[in-house]
Amino acid sequence: MDFASLMSAQISKTKPSASSDSKTKYLKRSQLEAEREAAYAADQARIKAERQERAAKKRKLEEEEAEKARVREEKKRRLAEESKARREEEEARQERLRRKRLGLPELPDKDQTEKEGTPLAEDEVDIPEADLLLKLRALNEPAILFGESHKSRLRRYRNLTSRALTPTFSNGPVPTTLLPVPEADMLIPTEIPPAKTPERTLLFRQLSSYFTLLLTEWSRDLSHRDLATKESHQGRLASNNLTQTITNLTPLFRKFESQDLPDSVLAPICAIVRDAQQRRYVAANDGYLRLSIGKAAWPIGVTMVGIHERSAREKLHESDKQAHIMSDEVTRKYLQAIKRCLSYAQTRWPPEDVGQLMG
Repeated sequence: MDFASLMSAQISKTKPSASSDSKTKYLKRSQLEAEREAAYAADQARIKAERQERAAKKRKLEEEEAEKARVREEKKRRLAEESKARREEEEARQERLRRKRLGLPELPDKDQTEKEGTPLAEDEVDIPEADLLLKLRALNEPAILFGESHKSRLRRYRNLTSRALTPTFSNGPVPTTLLPVPEADMLIPTEIPPAKTPERTLLFRQLSSYFTLLLTEWSRDLSHRDLATKESHQGRLASNNLTQTITNLTPLFRKFESQDLPDSVLAPICAIVRDAQQRRYVAANDGYLRLSIGKAAWPIGVTMVGIHERSAREKLHESDKQAHIMSDEVTRKYLQAIKRCLSYAQTRWPPEDVGQLMG
């Protein structure tokens, strides 16, 4: 074999074939993208399967733990019920032995007690069934409720009657048990009625009704203000004044209810309210000053010279000219509250004569 044939044979061995080169040397971009998407989808499917497997294992563990907890709670409840039943049985046995030793009657049957409800107390008087039904119907209540025993029905009747005897309070700013009177009947009389008479009770009802009307109007006027006025400094101050007035007038209302207000304070208050109702606010203010400051002399300077008292010194502290605002703190507060009520009343119901306005 010559040299040329040998060289061509070697070259043909080392040179790759055209068919294999055309298959592996070049790939389309679409093929690469398809292979990448297939690999990504397979990876995501594997991750999803692993996640579902982990969630299934976790859910199974939680269900097993919940079942174990339920079994434990059921066991604890059953043991507690058994322990309670044993304890009640032992207490009942001890109570029966004690009653037998002391000669007391036997305990009532438990089943009968549960059916009839709690037994009546020793001081409770039983009512026949027919009379009890009539009494319940008279109160506009159902005579018999579903599953209700005679003792439960009797106890319901006792609760209804005791609630009816409870005093009802008014819905005013200051709750009171005094019945309100119409606005046309609020005018205070000139003479103070004697104690423990219906006229005296009516007088206290008139006073409480007037102050309730005044505080209600005051509260309504403050609530009708716009939001900017309410949130301002003056608006908050006005609201605080109303709240403080209601709080300070509460002891006075309690005195109206018990009718233990002394005549030395009741008569001036009646005069103040009467003048305010007639829109004579200057006279009402004078009455307030007489009640709060009094007519007693308030000496200034030297009152004792030498060993002898000055003439008419004993008139400086007369009992009928005492300043009631100095009596105690409660009295001072509700008298100041009355003054605030007068200040509001002259703005809510102004007088026809401008000269009757307080300064």
